[in-house]
Amino acid sequence: MPLNREQYFNYEKEKRDDMLCIDMKSFYASVECVERDLDPLKTLLVVMSGEQSSGGLVLSSSPMAKTELGITNVTRNYDVPKDSRLLVVPPRMNLYIEKNLLINAIFRRYVGDEDILVYSIDETFVRLNASKRLFGLSTYEFARRFQQDIFRETGLYCTIGIGDNMLLSKLALDNEAKRNLDMIATWHYEDVPQTVWKIKKMTDFWGINKRTEKRLNNKGIYSIEELAYSDFFSMKASMGLIGAQLVAHAWGIDRADISETYVPKSKSIGNSQVLMRDYTNVSEIKIVIREMADQVATRLRHRGKLAGCVQLSVGYSRNEIEAGFSRQMSIPATNDSDLLSGYCLQLFDTFYTQKTVRNLSVSYSKLTDSQHLQLNLFDEPEEMIARVTLNATVDKIRRRYGFEAIVHGSSHLEGATAIKRASLVGGHAGGNDGLIYD
Repeated sequence: MPLNREQYFNYEKEKRDDMLCIDMKSFYASVECVERDLDPLKTLLVVMSGEQSSGGLVLSSSPMAKTELGITNVTRNYDVPKDSRLLVVPPRMNLYIEKNLLINAIFRRYVGDEDILVYSIDETFVRLNASKRLFGLSTYEFARRFQQDIFRETGLYCTIGIGDNMLLSKLALDNEAKRNLDMIATWHYEDVPQTVWKIKKMTDFWGINKRTEKRLNNKGIYSIEELAYSDFFSMKASMGLIGAQLVAHAWGIDRADISETYVPKSKSIGNSQVLMRDYTNVSEIKIVIREMADQVATRLRHRGKLAGCVQLSVGYSRNEIEAGFSRQMSIPATNDSDLLSGYCLQLFDTFYTQKTVRNLSVSYSKLTDSQHLQLNLFDEPEEMIARVTLNATVDKIRRRYGFEAIVHGSSHLEGATAIKRASLVGGHAGGNDGLIYD
């Protein structure tokens, strides 16, 4: 794609905010260090989900564990170096949520709710436009104030990116602040040629993954600077709004407003899990699929939706030559647990090739509102009404007493996971056993 060197954006016409992007450094691991009176920056520690399994996953790695042992946040248990100094602890999601609420309460002492966007459990955007005048602090002084308050009250460190909008503050955070001694970096519009365009890996740019990078490479675009000078209208024609947005982002332009709450329109509802061991017994695999189908169906009914498509993904063990399969099928719109479980098992029976299973995923799509009972030619109306009533009763019991209050008898058999997973938070342990270690 030819480059258009005449193309530019007029920064004088762009809105400028005093924006901070605040990231808690190695959040889960740092919290666990502080709970043990250990220095988060000097301790070798990882938070691992499923430590008892060789396929356990590292959720958070302390800075020292990253630099000395090369452990990242996606390292599997079997790849974690055996080091006597390394502490391996289970996750405590409830504790991390509690700390997140405490940290965001610190921000609320200085800014209003409309100037805070909680991006994730360890990352928050804060706009300072109004508060700078109120407290008489510069943007940088505010960043230092937040670092000091957070450390004094939680013992945790944070890195902060400062920018004229959310994009620039995020890019400053990810590409410079984490390397600076004060853990703060500032990127303005005028700095774009020396900062944004100098990002070496395109996948380090917000919104570009490996697939998008490949598409850009196929267009002859191999750097953020080349992306900035690619023809805006050609990019929009070939990649749609995403292409136009990428060009604007390459110039540091981001017109998103932190105070505008975005509620995404759900296109699917699903659940996935990495099994704690390899599954070879077909009966056990089907138990877990049935449990997952039921759990997702419960969420479907809670949102008042019917599903017109079922998708089942089965990932095989790393010891298998085949990776697995992912198949879907259109179905008559329903949110009935038994029917949806049956469709999932039908996909499994059709495409399963007798390999060792380690990952499972169930999702429902083509969602419609469930305002009326959907009748069909194959079931008696009385039977369908009875199933709707049964599902509603089960949902009511689970809402009051928890998902595990009423489950299929098969969930008590070998290989079942629903009862154990019902106590998890975000798919990981939320309990208080994290201090038990040798």
